[in-house]
Amino acid sequence: MPNLIPLLIGLFLLAALLRIDTYFSLVYLLAAVYLLGRAWSRQSMRQLLTERRLINRAFPGEQIQVELRVSNEGWLPVPWVEMHDSLPVDLISPPYYRRVITLMPHQEQTFEYTLSCNKRGYYVIGPMIWRTGDLLGFTPQEAGHQQSEYIIVYPRVVSLESLGLPTRSPLAQLPAPAPLFEDPTRVTGVREYQVGDSPRRIHWTASASAGQLLVKRYQPAIARETMIFLDLNQASYSIQRMVAASELAIVTAASLANHIVLREGLAVGLTTQGIDPLQEEQIRTLCLPPRRERAHLMGILEILARVETYGQRPETKSPSEKVSPTDKPRQPMPAEGEDLDLIDLVRRDSTQLSWGGTAILITGQETPELYDALLYLRQQGLAVALILVMPAPPDPEGRAHAAALGLRVHHVWREEEIRLV
Repeated sequence: MPNLIPLLIGLFLLAALLRIDTYFSLVYLLAAVYLLGRAWSRQSMRQLLTERRLINRAFPGEQIQVELRVSNEGWLPVPWVEMHDSLPVDLISPPYYRRVITLMPHQEQTFEYTLSCNKRGYYVIGPMIWRTGDLLGFTPQEAGHQQSEYIIVYPRVVSLESLGLPTRSPLAQLPAPAPLFEDPTRVTGVREYQVGDSPRRIHWTASASAGQLLVKRYQPAIARETMIFLDLNQASYSIQRMVAASELAIVTAASLANHIVLREGLAVGLTTQGIDPLQEEQIRTLCLPPRRERAHLMGILEILARVETYGQRPETKSPSEKVSPTDKPRQPMPAEGEDLDLIDLVRRDSTQLSWGGTAILITGQETPELYDALLYLRQQGLAVALILVMPAPPDPEGRAHAAALGLRVHHVWREEEIRLV
């Protein structure tokens, strides 16, 4: 009741004018209740402790249990506490969680709610705001908040039995005459220990039999490296299928990266350009060089979870509406030095691949410039693969370019067709 102070002043003036003791008693009683309630509310806010617990990583189809804990750490009871947690509409409906409780001294209460992860993305949870006040509502409410957290829902991953990617190497591991790399899983023999050899290479059984230190000799090999170039420019996809096509392109990239790392045990990288919510909604170029660790794979999936398409589509207006310059939607601006198209990214980041590696381009549109970039990669000693996601009707000129390069173009219209790549 924010107008209680003017009311007290008015009652006091009225009591002084009429000189009625009952009015003075009423003023003193209301003033005492107001001051006591205000002090109680402030103390209640100081002794309240809240906590939110959750696992902030999930795949589509999974559910996340969120636990809210609120406790009264003081000796005074808290008459009422209202908790309000703001939630993304894509994870729960209605997009909030609200509870009103009473806490006795040193009492703790725990509540849970479930978030359904049906769509990949980067979601902000909170802030959680709680309010408290006196029992009669005479004093202004005291409010506090808890810091927001985030949830990353990874893109869907389609399980692949095999991957028919081209490579300049006939096998995933190509024997090489020069020891560029060595495969520690393939021991070809032993040799005498030399100064500088790692103790991990010592063959202890053979050393004990020979009476001298012997180290393992590994088969030299060249490991296939793969770089995935993902096109998220809205202009590369049909306007009628832009959302579905771009999401399917992301699922394709995630499935390929997952298979290469987990099933083949080879290195894979990712280059894409899009709107990153972690970078102030600017258009950013995101590049991860090829590596083979599982932690690296999770980094790729995290980028694919939060990145969004960029570009500007013309808005359709009725003939009666006039198009004003101020009606144009505000588009995110690229960060400094980030205004590159897919062709520029392919030419720049293909240098991350060693000779004999494979470059996979995932887009929704084939153009002469795209085939020129593929020819450039071929000339650099790389194998190339082109995956068109929900493309426009085939272009005879594009087919001619692909035939001239000896390139097999893969078309993906549904998630089931990713298994055929």
